[in-house]
Amino acid sequence: MTLKLDINPIKAWLPHIDNPLLIAGPCSLESEKQALDTARLLAKDKRVFVYRGGVWKPRTRPGSFEGVGSVGLSWLQKVKEETGLPVGTEVANAQHTEEALKAGLDVIWIGARSTASPFVVQEIADVLKGSSAVVMIKNPVNPDVQLWMGAIERVHQAGIRNIVAIHRGFTPFRETKYRNYPNWKTVIELRRTMPNLPIICDPSHIAGKREYLFEISQKAFDMGMEGLMLESHIDPSCAMSDAAQQVTPADLGKILDKLVIRYESADNPDFENRLDMLRNRIDAIDSELLEMLSSRVEIVKEIGAYKRDNNVTALQINRWTQLMENRVNLGKKLDLDETFVKILFQLIHEDSVRMQTEIMDEEK
Repeated sequence: MTLKLDINPIKAWLPHIDNPLLIAGPCSLESEKQALDTARLLAKDKRVFVYRGGVWKPRTRPGSFEGVGSVGLSWLQKVKEETGLPVGTEVANAQHTEEALKAGLDVIWIGARSTASPFVVQEIADVLKGSSAVVMIKNPVNPDVQLWMGAIERVHQAGIRNIVAIHRGFTPFRETKYRNYPNWKTVIELRRTMPNLPIICDPSHIAGKREYLFEISQKAFDMGMEGLMLESHIDPSCAMSDAAQQVTPADLGKILDKLVIRYESADNPDFENRLDMLRNRIDAIDSELLEMLSSRVEIVKEIGAYKRDNNVTALQINRWTQLMENRVNLGKKLDLDETFVKILFQLIHEDSVRMQTEIMDEEK
């Protein structure tokens, strides 16, 4: 299913943009001085287009720093007056939204916890009706693309056309390298179903540590995302929230200097011809793969019927273990990624068992 909503490109509300959208600023605004000092340095880098600053900070447990509250909105106003940068903050409920709009903020975004609740998103959307704000929507904490799409649709139904999705990763269920699991396939699915929706990445919340910011940012550009939201603090060592993932404005500049921006097409006239030729080869190989899988299915069905006639179980764990070991070893010899081969053949074998059990349940 493809859902093409009436959503404006970023350039419609930020006409002077000449690079991918970069939103930067502290995780939390902690004082007027910190807010302004950080903004002054960021404004010197013409690659920064929007200043962000957390005012209300929803935290997992009480007792943590939960933001300075409404007073921070006036600091954002001063940042805009002095630097000329559009300013934005996160809203977690209807009251936050009302205050942010009243303060004249240019951008608001709905955080991952809020996106996960359709009731909260609807309350925020009701407040947004009639406004011209830019609304950004982070993915929910779990990789549920339908829930993410639902939040976007609710905001769109409120009459908002300046909408941007933010990929900030998902809560991991095991120990991972990053703070949040990127799960890029969920972003691909959102792009496929909402092809004209601008999508940017929040490497800070995916990484959790500043040393991973560059590699995630580059991956985002490699994936065709249209911008980044990166947390930058005048002195990250003193930050009252998420200190490990913030960088100074100077270090942010160094990250940006190294990034390679990718484009959907190239100026080289031979590019499309060469690309089409390679894609045609991929299409041919994919057709062969599907034909071979179809042949495999027919054999699986024969095996299922043979097992049924001889009262043998569909799942034979020794065969499964041996198959996985052999396929992974063969994959290594062919220079294929081990994890990819494991996932691929687990899916194939699980479906083979499913088909065999269905055959066993049929009447002869």
